[in-house]
Amino acid sequence: MVRTQIYLTEQEQFALRKMAGNTGRSQSELIRIAVDRLIEQAASNDRGQVLSAAAGLWADGAGRDDLVAVRREADRIEPR
Repeated sequence: MVRTQIYLTEQEQFALRKMAGNTGRSQSELIRIAVDRLIEQAASNDRGQVLSAAAGLWADGAGRDDLVAVRREADRIEPR
């Protein structure tokens, strides 16, 4: 782990201390959990943006014939 220093408002510090006492977890652990959730949320949003950008990619039919040929070839491959 890497040591990191952060600044909290008094209200944040109070709430964090209270939560740590109620849960039996350290303040550091609670902060790491919050950071992990934020990272997961950002990754999920990125995935949604990529899917949205890909929506309708072949709407004009361009590349569809190639896709059909690749799919037929894949269907001929026997599973192990």
